[in-house]
Amino acid sequence: MTVVMLIRHGETDYVKKHRLAGRLAGVHLNKNGVRQAIQLAEKLASLPVKAIYCSPLERTMETAQPIARALNLELNENPGLIEVDCGDWQEQSLGKLRRLKSWKVVATSPSRFRFPGGETFGSAQMRIVNILQELSQPFDSKDLILCVSHADPIRLAVAFFVGLPLDMFQRLVVSPASVSTLAFSEEGSRLLNLNVDHSFSLPGK
Repeated sequence: MTVVMLIRHGETDYVKKHRLAGRLAGVHLNKNGVRQAIQLAEKLASLPVKAIYCSPLERTMETAQPIARALNLELNENPGLIEVDCGDWQEQSLGKLRRLKSWKVVATSPSRFRFPGGETFGSAQMRIVNILQELSQPFDSKDLILCVSHADPIRLAVAFFVGLPLDMFQRLVVSPASVSTLAFSEEGSRLLNLNVDHSFSLPGK
């Protein structure tokens, strides 16, 4: 089975201050996020990774770059791994957004929600699912690839591949610099782990 490790970017000030960065350009890892990326690269350096892909936003690139260097692999940008388009909600604080009437729909029935000026969770889920299937297709059954993305795309992908209804995807936790792993085979998909943070230990390490 092809194994796909889904990595969330490291911490940013938007994450720390509970604001939606969305697809805003110029959002970089903060000091702790840089440290997380370096530690994650050290943990992954000995794995037999065949390829590494990432969302084109700065925070994902900055997380993926030290990993690619540690593995001596070319880093491939892929727009299919980009963050959910949150439209007019971009840059807003979560505290402010939670006071909106529409927040209840986001929290309880995300399958019915479209971000004002942005996309639906359903379309974002299909995008990430399709790109993960596309990226894994050329590889052999025992190959390992890495995809560096964002919290919601990763949660949406995991929910789909384990058969969790879209309205329940927000019950999954995907922390900054965490690793969640899916395996694809002819028999279907399997979740190998979820939200393993950067301090996890590998066998023999």
